[in-house]
Parts: sequence; C-alpha cells; structure tokens
Amino acid sequence: MSDRRLWVAVLAVVIFAAASASAQDEKNEVGITVGRTAIATQPIQGATFFDPNIRYGRGLTLDGSYTRRLFVAPVYSLNVEVPIAYNTEEKLHAGGPGLVPGSYTALFVAPSVRANLFPTTAVSPWGSIGGGFEHINESSTLLYGAANTGKNTSSGVLQYGVGLDVRVAHRWYLRGEARDFWGGEPDFPQAPTGKSRQSNYYIGGGIYWRF
Repeated sequence: MSDRRLWVAVLAVVIFAAASASAQDEKNEVGITVGRTAIATQPIQGATFFDPNIRYGRGLTLDGSYTRRLFVAPVYSLNVEVPIAYNTEEKLHAGGPGLVPGSYTALFVAPSVRANLFPTTAVSPWGSIGGGFEHINESSTLLYGAANTGKNTSSGVLQYGVGLDVRVAHRWYLRGEARDFWGGEPDFPQAPTGKSRQSNYYIGGGIYWRF
C-alpha cells in the first residue's frame, strides 16, 4: 500500500472514531414539539338522525420527551425514549343533541425504542415504537349543556412514529415528527360506536437539546 493510501486509510479511521466518540458524549436528549392531533370521524351505532357521527377537532398537543442513547455508530443508533404527549383540548361534535361531551383532554405516556439513521450527521431520520398508558379526562357537561354521565378513563396505548432531526447549532436540533397513539376510546354512553380503541395521529415540530 502506498504512503498516500495509508494516510487516507488512517485519516478515515480517525474521522470514524472521532465521530463515534463525539456522538457517545451526547447520550441524553430532552426537548418538546407542538402540533395537532387528528382523530377519524366515528359513526354512532343505531343512530337514525341526520349526520349520525362523532366528529373530532384538531386538538392542540404538546409532546415532550427524554431520550437515552444505548448505542451509537455513524450509520445508526439505538435509543430508549419516553414521549409524553398532552392533547390540551379535543373538541367534539355529534349530529344529535346531548350525546357527547363538549371536549376532553388526553395524556399519553409511552416508553419506546427509537432507531436513528446517520445519528452523527446534521440530518437524521428515525423510527420509534413502544407502549404505555393514556388517561382521558372528559368535560363535566355534554355539548349542549346537560350533565355528562360518561366517565374519565385510563387504558394501555401503543405508540409508533417517524421523524427527522436537523442540527441547527452545536447540540441543538430541530425536529419534525408524526406519531400514532393507539389507545382506548373515550366513554360516550349516549353515543356508542361499537369500538374500543382509536388512533390519535399527532403531527408536530419543535426543538431538542443533546447533552
């Protein structure tokens, strides 16, 4: 091997090692994104009135998370993350009067495993999957003012999602993400849907810090 090729090989190894060491120094991550949660329209069982559906708004949602890196290489990294999403107000509407509460809030906590591609570069796509729990807190009154007989509920939740991290400064990253928190349906005694679970599709963006 020529001296030139030897030095190129040594330089490549040094760069590879430096990148890995630099990445290993940043084993923790905290941040927050802000976005909206979308939920599909649900038909009401046995309804005979016009527009027999439950329609959901696009609730303003905050998603904060903590991440711990378990393994980092230039091509990929494996991480444990704990996303905590809070839908601050999911507004509701149904065709018939007095069927659903005016709104509810929802909290999702889902410890997950996340894999990043090219984690030591400025742009890193990722995928995440895990599970935890959700809690839904309904408003005390129905949409048109009557008392709500539905109960607050808690259940298990499955989380899966994808995202993209883009470095904007040393250890500061912008993040775009899309997640589905697949959890239990709210309790609507006056508007049964025949389903026990629903998808909560969250899309948001924000900033993260690695340290």
